[in-house]
Amino acid sequence: MTQQYDAIILGAGAAGLMCAAVAGQRERKVLVLERSEAPGKKILISGGGRCNFTNLGVAPDRYISANPHFAKSALSRYSAQDFVALVDSYGIDWHEKTLGQLFCDSSSKQIVEMLLAECAKGEVTISCDIEVDEIVQADDGSFAVAAGSETFAAKSFVVACGGPSIPKMGATGFAYDLARQFGLKVVEPRPALVPLTLGGEDVLFRELSGVATEVIARAGQTEFREAALLTHRGLSGPAILQISSYWKHGEEVGIDFLPAMDADWLADMKRDYPRASIAGLLKEYLPARLAVTLAERIGLEGPIQGLSDTTLREASTRLADWRFAPNGTEGFAKAEVTVGGISTSELSSKTMEAKRVQNMYVVGEAVDVTGWLGGYNFQWAWASGWAAAQNL
Repeated sequence: MTQQYDAIILGAGAAGLMCAAVAGQRERKVLVLERSEAPGKKILISGGGRCNFTNLGVAPDRYISANPHFAKSALSRYSAQDFVALVDSYGIDWHEKTLGQLFCDSSSKQIVEMLLAECAKGEVTISCDIEVDEIVQADDGSFAVAAGSETFAAKSFVVACGGPSIPKMGATGFAYDLARQFGLKVVEPRPALVPLTLGGEDVLFRELSGVATEVIARAGQTEFREAALLTHRGLSGPAILQISSYWKHGEEVGIDFLPAMDADWLADMKRDYPRASIAGLLKEYLPARLAVTLAERIGLEGPIQGLSDTTLREASTRLADWRFAPNGTEGFAKAEVTVGGISTSELSSKTMEAKRVQNMYVVGEAVDVTGWLGGYNFQWAWASGWAAAQNL
């Protein structure tokens, strides 16, 4: 016997739960189907277990998409302040960590519990550990979903099952399979907010695993000033994760190891500390192991009083734009999110409905909209889920 609903939402992650809660409270009969054994698994591990649930600096230019304007509508209609108000209404304590990033004081479980409570208010049905076998659309525009021995039907269907990042959490590319089934274009997905791997001459830096320092990381015209971490495989840390979303295979990444210094700082140091070595000076500003390695690679030894100002400026210029040639990333297994996804050209920016498939909506990470590190992707999940729920 087929179970009837107003809307079926595939995926009990951030976007799916938000969409379900809002639609349910609009008196829609909503069913959420989740492949994993429990809802909100990615939420639980986010932010080191404290969930970086939004960012005070949310703006459309902090999202990557083939259409940079697509996210404007949803983000403007459901803001970071709107979500903070919801969090506050549940008495969840939070703090701003840095750069507008908001975290729970206690645990990310509070955000999941809040979303489930909001779903309960709307009498939403959430079924976990469900493997969907088939989804078809009838002539009248409604959808039927077959899962094992059960069949569910609804006027509206929402794709909220995310992208393939963090497969150990149950993530797959199923959203893209659905898109192709219904004739929707997919922008080639790739790992984002992911560590970069090094090979060739850069392998030397792997020996500095565990060393971290504040840098400016650059790829093309984009740059981020945050901490970088050297690992046994290459480069990580917030600055690297951020720039990885913009980096493409074959390109170099530029690192400014001394973002507070100007081009003449070494030449100025020569006048004040003529007997100092470059390695010695670098140790004043960088971790010792990194300072020694950079000095060795530059190849200038002995007291700096024996070096010309031109040579010292060349050295400082190299330190301000040290070129790495990553040979790849650590892939979807370590990627926090996915760049690419179901093309925004296929969707309404106001309702998230597919233009060519009536009553089908796509929200969250499944869409070709990817935010910066620091709560931006959660805000896109909340906003896109809210936008779709207004029309279910």
